[in-house]
Amino acid sequence: MARAFEELFDVPDALRGIPMPGRTDAWILSTAAAAHGIPPDSPDLARFPQVYLRHLRHELDEPCPPRARKGVMPGVRDLLDALADRPDVYLALLTGNYETAAQVKLAYFDLWRYFPCGAFGDAAPDRNGLLPMAVARVAASGGPTLAAEEAIVIGDTPLDVACARASGARSIAVATGSHTVEELQASGADIVFQDLGDTSGALEAITNLKSVT
Repeated sequence: MARAFEELFDVPDALRGIPMPGRTDAWILSTAAAAHGIPPDSPDLARFPQVYLRHLRHELDEPCPPRARKGVMPGVRDLLDALADRPDVYLALLTGNYETAAQVKLAYFDLWRYFPCGAFGDAAPDRNGLLPMAVARVAASGGPTLAAEEAIVIGDTPLDVACARASGARSIAVATGSHTVEELQASGADIVFQDLGDTSGALEAITNLKSVT
């Protein structure tokens, strides 16, 4: 995103100091634009997602720089496999990423195929508005019709927890991002894991939350 911003606006390292985990791509872009005096009607802001996607595809194929990481977090694939086989569960993706960016990232790791539909950062700069959109798209895609409060949100930031709480939904937080178990517990998550490596434990947690939604 920083490289795309520099290409379009000639501002290096433009995202320094802007908090990114749990935010939508649209929010990150508008915040960076405001911080650097880019007018909101700049035509280059509309071009940003495509320029960003070009840089993203390039970066995914490059070796990770020092202190960076690129990979699937522990237990994620096993949990998705287990949930995909359950008739009482419908998987959907809720993310602040632009939809195409989410597809590029997840397809790179063969994870996109698990999610028939979802809600993305293109649709709402405020992440808290995405859960009602996600459940509406589930119903429109042939999945179950349910209220937003019946969903279970799994994420790795306090903002993911806040998104669930804004719609009365349950949440499972995982400390594989930039927040600790203690921070995620303090944010109000219903259940917190260090990671999802214990598939049976994660499935039990989901079953328990389903029984009280």
